[in-house]
Amino acid sequence: MDHPLPATEADVVVIGAGAFGLSAAYQLAALGAGRVVGLDRVAPASQTSPRAAGLFKLVQADETLTRLARLSVETITGFEAATGVPMPHVRSGSLLTAQTPAHAEMIRREVVDSRSWGIAVDLVDAVEAGRVAPYLAGDGLLAACHVPDDIYVEEPATLLAAYRAAAEARGTVVEGNAPVTGVRIDGGRVAGVVTPRGEVRTERVVDAAGAWAAAVGGLAAVPVPVAPVRHQLMITAPIAGVASDQPIVRIIDAAVYVRPARAGLMVGVFEGDPLPLDPRRAGPDFAIDQTPLDQRVLDRSAGEVAGVVPALVGAEVAELRGGLFTMTPDARFLLGPAPGLDGFWLA
Repeated sequence: MDHPLPATEADVVVIGAGAFGLSAAYQLAALGAGRVVGLDRVAPASQTSPRAAGLFKLVQADETLTRLARLSVETITGFEAATGVPMPHVRSGSLLTAQTPAHAEMIRREVVDSRSWGIAVDLVDAVEAGRVAPYLAGDGLLAACHVPDDIYVEEPATLLAAYRAAAEARGTVVEGNAPVTGVRIDGGRVAGVVTPRGEVRTERVVDAAGAWAAAVGGLAAVPVPVAPVRHQLMITAPIAGVASDQPIVRIIDAAVYVRPARAGLMVGVFEGDPLPLDPRRAGPDFAIDQTPLDQRVLDRSAGEVAGVVPALVGAEVAELRGGLFTMTPDARFLLGPAPGLDGFWLA
């Protein structure tokens, strides 16, 4: 039998120890929320988050999302000063590029909007785009903008480790192999959570369970309208001339992003019809490493952008990885208190 949980009472229980869960646990502890306990069904920081691309993007669709994006960048770049815990990151900047008239016009509008919201961004021509990102061929680009303050985290696992260390330094308990199997409710509000290793009494729960968020919500009869879908990326073997400080390139016509990674290039694509995969139907032992991957999707996308990223032609693939994004019906964050149950929060 597994050993009992190290805590039986908390001011807040955060369910899920990926990027959102560990960040929430750290921020709650730093803001003086009291005893914070983070629980995960498997090992903390082991599911989708460490398989992510590690990208931060300041150019967003509206002012609220722009403010959130800027706060994210400021949090990462100021993390070590605020916590004493190193947070490795690369201030590479990024290029947003378009090859069609419609997308070129979209970039021009976004430049105007983003400047009005306080983001440093400039339209650049094809020659300047190729100078800033040597692995990019400017031929065929109708528009490009340069965002100098965008950053990336080379290995997202380091971000997770930093958040966990900072949270635990502030008294947070982060415990893996502790799946939440029930939520206690008393008088219309949260009273605790149940695991095979014991219960934790609490009046506040944060559902940050990622692909399992809807399943956790179901334990409390709280609807969580998210659809987990596969997202994949690949990392090439080293490519001559690629350096870590070269910018992220986003090719919006193809929904493809490219960035330096391990002296090669990382390539990811936002598919128009991504593979849906609901853990509730995949069985109780499902884990992210069981997500079926399909390199043909990435090969096809790499071929579509070969004209602007010729270094991808013939490049050897060193790693293929993927996880499950949780998409919402309106493509906005699902964040805040859940209606109908006091003390149950969604992230």
